[in-house]
Amino acid sequence: MSQPKTNASIFNVAVLVAALGYFVDIYDLLLFGIIRVPSLNDMGLSSEQILTDGEGILTWQMWGLLIGGIIWGVMGDKKGRLSVLFGSIILYSLANIANGFVQTVDQYKLIRFVAGIGLAGELGAGITLVSELTAKEKRGIATSLVAGIGLTGAVVAFIMKENFHWRTCYFIGGGLGLLLLLLRISVFESGMFHKAKEMDVQRGNLLMFFTNRDRFRRYITGILIGLPTWFVIGVLVTFSSEFGKQMGITEKIDPGKSIMYAYAAISLGDIAIGFVSQWMRSRKQALFLFYAITAVFMVLYFTTQWGGSASRMYWICAGLGFGTGFWAIFVTMGAEQFGTNIRATAATTIPNMVRGMLAIFILPLFQWLRGITDSYYTGGWITAIIIMAIGTLAIILTKETFGKDLNYVE
Repeated sequence: MSQPKTNASIFNVAVLVAALGYFVDIYDLLLFGIIRVPSLNDMGLSSEQILTDGEGILTWQMWGLLIGGIIWGVMGDKKGRLSVLFGSIILYSLANIANGFVQTVDQYKLIRFVAGIGLAGELGAGITLVSELTAKEKRGIATSLVAGIGLTGAVVAFIMKENFHWRTCYFIGGGLGLLLLLLRISVFESGMFHKAKEMDVQRGNLLMFFTNRDRFRRYITGILIGLPTWFVIGVLVTFSSEFGKQMGITEKIDPGKSIMYAYAAISLGDIAIGFVSQWMRSRKQALFLFYAITAVFMVLYFTTQWGGSASRMYWICAGLGFGTGFWAIFVTMGAEQFGTNIRATAATTIPNMVRGMLAIFILPLFQWLRGITDSYYTGGWITAIIIMAIGTLAIILTKETFGKDLNYVE
């Protein structure tokens, strides 16, 4: 199979459009975490209900991401990367507009579930397309730029929350998504996908990850590497106000501000790790470095904040964010591990399996541990150790993919 044409420039239309798409994706994905307290307050919920129902709504959104990741991943390999980029953004844009009209917690759960399905397609399809259209020597930097630019959507979401009513924030997110559709017209489909389409191979078959031992190992380790990112964001940062109370912080902690600090730093981390990976000529070594940074700030999170301040919490969340700024490289590795005929399925399902793990593994583990220890704080640090141990083992078992030629099929 001849080598499809790739773009030698890091800054091409595909990178720009994927970055802007991920910007809107992150804005909408994290908006609930940022406006969780004011939106549920406005609906008349008590402090206890804001915690429990907030976890419930977040869980429904994560289930949507998990299911949507499978749907869009399969479609990306069967119908093309662009079909996913168009379809997913239409769904989550309309869902977020609908979110501005919710009146009950049950409605909130349903709409966040639908939005989650839509949000699941954006990153994987974008990273797959950029990976296949960019020269392999510059692939890591290109995908890191996509994530680095895109992740600033969280900062914009916080700014919107500070200046607009929470319902208006949802309308803005939906509107931004619909505007993005106009840019998508200028992006071309991957040449590698077209060539794979002409071959007599299975495309978008999710079962292929489970019918071969080596593929299964690549797939599972790809998922487990990402666990610390959503433990940090979904637990430590999103519920930073609850942890602050447990540690005697008397100042009011705004979870939305914690998310803003974390994602501003994640954006920097995601850009930095692309260059670090390029310098080290290794995805795995770069991951180990950023895991170490994450571990250091986890220790600071659980040991230095007793009787501390809100500002200290925000800065530690920023440190955690920078450390977990390996999302782009992690998803890129997921794409690089598999052939063109199941690459979009891998790159789309892997990050969404991680997001879904918040609902089916991370939150339940944290809730169980805080129950048996009778301590929110103790449950948190024990969960942190378990999650980091699993992720570290997954990196060890993962094959290096730096500079790998992607022009092949499974």
